Amino acid sequence: MKRRREAEMASEIRSFIEELSAALEKGGVKLEVEKAGDDLQTTLQIPIKPFLSLCYLLIQVLDKIGPTMAVLRQDIHQNIKRLEMVHDSDPLIYWDVIEILKKETSEGKAKKGPTCSKAFVWLTRSLDFSVALLKLLVEDFERNMEQAVEESYNITLKPWHGWISSAAYKVALKLVPDTKCLIDILKAKDGDYDMLKKEMQTLISLLVPVLERNYDTMRAYGLDKLKST
Repeated sequence: MKRRREAEMASEIRSFIEELSAALEKGGVKLEVEKAGDDLQTTLQIPIKPFLSLCYLLIQVLDKIGPTMAVLRQDIHQNIKRLEMVHDSDPLIYWDVIEILKKETSEGKAKKGPTCSKAFVWLTRSLDFSVALLKLLVEDFERNMEQAVEESYNITLKPWHGWISSAAYKVALKLVPDTKCLIDILKAKDGDYDMLKKEMQTLISLLVPVLERNYDTMRAYGLDKLKST
């Protein structure tokens, strides 16, 4: 009973931090990149389970916000399922995202159709969008939410969206909750804004290295310039 009460009082961000920390520790992620002449030799590991756990945590937060984030949520969920399907086909081989990228790249399929390579790219960019938004809110809890979302979108997703994706975003932008509503969702019941700000800063510090590793991976496999329709 006591543990349940503590869980109910904890902020969404604090719960996110605890689960993310556990996932990253369990994953034992490694990244080494060496430049040899004109060839980029990479030794990468991105355990798929911890990465997808992180993406599922993002979905949980979006669910708390409500149906206004349905477009982003659906996109994230579809990409998670695409990676899970390949992993489940042979967990001993595809425990690592890199093994999936290698396979699709060697077959010439990485950029053609609904691939796992594309799923990895868009999951990473969705996480990047979330981090950009958190950074803006940490700077100023009074910031206009629609403007914050638009600014975050412009620097993380818009450069890679075609007109169809951009049009869908413009509709979703009109439905975002106001800043106070979102902050109240994220804040612990008995918490204060200073504590929430510290928790958000901690979460950002955990997510940034994950994003840096993923973007290094995207560049190594020629996926960093991938665009949607």
